[in-house]
Amino acid sequence: MIDLEKHPRLKYPLFGSLYFSQGIIYSLAIIIIPIYFIEKGISIEFTTAVIGILYIPWVIKFVFGGIADYFQKIGRKRFALLGGLLAAISFFLLSIIDPSLFLFPFVFIAFIASIGIVFLDVAADAWAISICEEKERGKVNASMFGGMFIGSAFTTSVIALIAQFTTYSIAFITAGFVVLCILLFPFFIKENITLIDRPRLARLAFYEFKKRPTQIVAAFSIPLYVSFGILSIGIPLWVKTQFGLQIGEIGLIVTLAPVATVLGSFAGGYSADALGRKITLYGFIAVNIFFAGLLAFASSWELVAIIYAVIGFLHGGHMAAFGAISMDVTNPKIGATQYSILMGFGNAGEMGGTMISGTLITLLGFARVFLYSAWIYGPALLILYLYREHKKRY
Repeated sequence: MIDLEKHPRLKYPLFGSLYFSQGIIYSLAIIIIPIYFIEKGISIEFTTAVIGILYIPWVIKFVFGGIADYFQKIGRKRFALLGGLLAAISFFLLSIIDPSLFLFPFVFIAFIASIGIVFLDVAADAWAISICEEKERGKVNASMFGGMFIGSAFTTSVIALIAQFTTYSIAFITAGFVVLCILLFPFFIKENITLIDRPRLARLAFYEFKKRPTQIVAAFSIPLYVSFGILSIGIPLWVKTQFGLQIGEIGLIVTLAPVATVLGSFAGGYSADALGRKITLYGFIAVNIFFAGLLAFASSWELVAIIYAVIGFLHGGHMAAFGAISMDVTNPKIGATQYSILMGFGNAGEMGGTMISGTLITLLGFARVFLYSAWIYGPALLILYLYREHKKRY
């Protein structure tokens, strides 16, 4: 077994690889499955509603975080492995279900896959919080979100092309095998399990969320993610409906965004450690407002692809900084529970943006929806102003 205390730099590829799995299901949920549904004749409104359903485990991830904390003697690593295995099996099952004939079973299995990845997610987050020092949390989050969007880029390019030139069934099988291969790395990592008194979990969580910095971070996360929820589903659907491109072509266009997000994650993570969380968030979000609004005036898919890539870079930057600021206010003793609650608020915002995007697009059109998505960042900046950075010690 590999000991991270003897090889501390391996924590970056470890958490990056675990988040790579998240990137796979993320792009399956917001790009591959929506395009699959459209090709099967399922409406945009219903499609976006289904994607919202797949977000539900991410919104209530504090439940899974609480389970991981309560059964801490199992270890963070084992929860990550079990979650990844559940997701991989779900992908295999999706390959044999036709959503045009068995829509609800398909959605149910996809929902189970989301649950599996959420377990992997909360376990990885808690593991990182417990072994990473404050001064390296920005870089750790950079590796996490970098890994996530490398996985997303892999899905929107390789998996999408497999779906186009073979079948969606083979694409889902490929995704399952990739997740299984990724799980081999953490399997050989040694985990030093630190136990705490289980009855204190609820009391500690209540105490932590009475603190003003934690409350501000939680409130800030909601508007921060609403806009990206709208854009992440709206842009692929716009390219599909307006230009009639195939899934492989759409995947290659959309791939620019997660690739740029990887670069943005590292830029934001390193900036958060060097300059501070707050100033990094201000910078990335302010520029993101401009480019999100610019989408409303894009007249070609080529221009959309470029703008989306820039938005991806900026989104990656403020995601890494937000992850670092969330770790700063999280008590390591209840890392899975508290951090998952904070992330759950952001996921609720992203889910809300995703679920309403189909209806908004139908009522207002793509251009206006893109413009309004830029305005949503305004409240996030106002809330961030209330936060005061400080060093936290336990």
